[in-house]
Amino acid sequence: MKKQFLTALFLATSLAVFAQSKKPISKPLVSHIYTADPSAHVFNGKIYIYPSHDIESGVPQDDEGGHFDMKDYHILSMDKIGGKVTDHGVALDIKNIPWAGRQLWAPDAAFKNGTYYLYFPVKDKKDVFRMGVATSKSPVGPFKAEKEPIKGSFSIDPSVFKDTDGNFYMYFGGIWGGQLQRWKTGSYDPKGKLQNDNQPALAPKIAKLSKDMLSFAEEAKDVKILDKNGKVLLAGDNSKRFFEASWVHKYKGKYYFSYSTGDTHLINYATGNNPYGPFTYQGVVLNPVEGWTNHHSIVEVEGKWYLFYHDVQLSGKTHLRNVKVTELKHNSDGSIQTITAYK
Repeated sequence: MKKQFLTALFLATSLAVFAQSKKPISKPLVSHIYTADPSAHVFNGKIYIYPSHDIESGVPQDDEGGHFDMKDYHILSMDKIGGKVTDHGVALDIKNIPWAGRQLWAPDAAFKNGTYYLYFPVKDKKDVFRMGVATSKSPVGPFKAEKEPIKGSFSIDPSVFKDTDGNFYMYFGGIWGGQLQRWKTGSYDPKGKLQNDNQPALAPKIAKLSKDMLSFAEEAKDVKILDKNGKVLLAGDNSKRFFEASWVHKYKGKYYFSYSTGDTHLINYATGNNPYGPFTYQGVVLNPVEGWTNHHSIVEVEGKWYLFYHDVQLSGKTHLRNVKVTELKHNSDGSIQTITAYK
């Protein structure tokens, strides 16, 4: 894994040098704080963004992402794309999550029956990532966390998708520092390793949410990502296989599962006919951005589609990122036009 990390770090550095020589197509939405991993939603006609809040915590950079040591969440909003962005302050602090240990990573949100739900990964007091949920009557909080993590949850990057039939599903998982490889047997193994290159890639997970939105209605299942020949992607195909950052949107009856490839820094997408998949790999949504990570969301606003993403334009540092937005376009056949974040 160390060799993989060093190779990826070299690639990321090269990409950053390339990116800095180009002009970004979008500006950071806010510059007074560092933000990343933007999960965007339209609630009651207004755009709300639920990002990570990057800080300089003094933790040395490591292969497990220990330097991404976030302590709270700030929620952003705007009335329209390109409009004024409001930071609504701290919506949830790690100090107010009874079971939390450290590292609040990428969150997501949902709305049902007058209540807003904030879903988040954080390491428990045994340093194991679990999924938590907090509630509020306001989309911007403050949110009150449940006393325990969601039973049966693990790893990182919760993404909650509301289908047209009203059912909600959580997609989650991330390899390397996201600990997904430690759950291969169904229970936590601190020594769990990544797949060999010739083995099927580790799959992201899906679980239908219960009616109260506070628990899983079923045991988490694998989300299979296939190549055009119907074969599961292999771990060695790291320009296509899943790494982290699940997101699902629905377009003209098709389900689009998009995700980050991590060490190759792409946002890819695959399509399927139901929320459980399988999903067939189709191509690249977003080419590599400046910085090591790539994490996104895709949302429709007033008939147009937009990609929310991040890079490190403001700081130049991997762990101090800034969220951005740009228009995303589907072709007439449903395919997505690949976006390059620099001119």
